Amino acid sequence: MDLRKIKKLIDLLEESNLAEIEIKEGEESVRLSRNPVGGFVAAPAPVYAPAPVAAAPAMPMSGPTEASTGGTAKPGNALPEGHVQRAPMVGTFYASSSPDKPAFVTVGQTVKAGETLAIIEAMKMFNPIEAEVSGTVVAILGENGSPVEFDQPLFVIA
Repeated sequence: MDLRKIKKLIDLLEESNLAEIEIKEGEESVRLSRNPVGGFVAAPAPVYAPAPVAAAPAMPMSGPTEASTGGTAKPGNALPEGHVQRAPMVGTFYASSSPDKPAFVTVGQTVKAGETLAIIEAMKMFNPIEAEVSGTVVAILGENGSPVEFDQPLFVIA
């Protein structure tokens, strides 16, 4: 394939919102992709800030009831007392290292600061989520295999 065509494809990729482009001419093919720039990954965080409400579908059912019965007393009941461990990134929540392995932690288990609680997969990277404090796991709010948003509550440790 001609180098000028490849340069034009690169320009086309840079000018568009495309993350990847692949062109085949006969037996030759060229595949161009770009990694999201930090702004691309960071920009959704403010946009997704309201998303934890949408990302926690179990909570909205009790949310309207809380709002109609006096919102400040019941939201404390929505999350048990203790330290709320939140998602540090957007990704997919996994409670164990693989489907055939047991969960890293269970409700009622005592954990130490720095101990792995779960994994969040983001951009094909598996990031361990470590306990910020020592204590007993009171609640596990993340659902295995489900997407999580930045700052979404995942665990409560008392």
